Amino acid sequence: MIMAGGRELEGKHALVTGGGRGIGMAIGRALLEQGARVTLAGRDAGRLAAAVRMMRPLGDVLQVQMDVTRADSVRTGFDAAVARFGPVSILVNNAGQALSAPFVKTDAALWQAMLDVNLSGAFHCTQAALPSMLDAQWGRIVNIASTAGLTGYAYVAAYCAAKHGLIGLTRALALEVATKGVTVNAVCPGFTDTDLVRDAVDNIAAKTGRSTAQAKAELASRNPQKRLVQPEEVANAVLWLCLPGASAMNGQSLPVAGGEVM
Repeated sequence: MIMAGGRELEGKHALVTGGGRGIGMAIGRALLEQGARVTLAGRDAGRLAAAVRMMRPLGDVLQVQMDVTRADSVRTGFDAAVARFGPVSILVNNAGQALSAPFVKTDAALWQAMLDVNLSGAFHCTQAALPSMLDAQWGRIVNIASTAGLTGYAYVAAYCAAKHGLIGLTRALALEVATKGVTVNAVCPGFTDTDLVRDAVDNIAAKTGRSTAQAKAELASRNPQKRLVQPEEVANAVLWLCLPGASAMNGQSLPVAGGEVM
């Protein structure tokens, strides 16, 4: 149970990748409100700076420019975050990208790009964060996957493969650290009202001749509630998994999708 006005994460350092907008920014805000010190990581320094300005009244928040697809960039980013706030005890691997193409037009570059940001990025960040969690015998790792990691969608084979891989990583690592005070879980949003989905809507409209309203309604129709998920709804699920009371949740992949996946 999340208590109103509670500060259950006081003193914890949380790092959120892709933290400059959308789901990542909503997660950062939720963690701040529970007392965590939060590092927002991402590639766009301007977007990160704007998010930090908005959140600063809520608590201690830092921006770190970092490309999760590059191990050296991740190490540099983590070093800067740890120097400011101490070891990372909560890691939210949120950075992601979705590019679509029919399978026969999915070239090696698109395939690799989807694996790099959606799967290898979580690998690099988890390798950077996990040793200090094991030392402390406490940690939370939450991977933002997708309903595309639980089922298939046409025209996004590379993205689906990467997100399925992320859920496999979640389950394997959860077993490995199960007795060490660290939990590893995934949250799987359905189509969420973010820039990523707005880009998908624009792409559908451009390729099919439908209006943006029609394209948005088509994506929303996959959700039995007939709407897009809100970033704050995803953030609430992530926050719960990070709280001390969720210590029995491990290796799970939670859909936040209005009943799309059962």
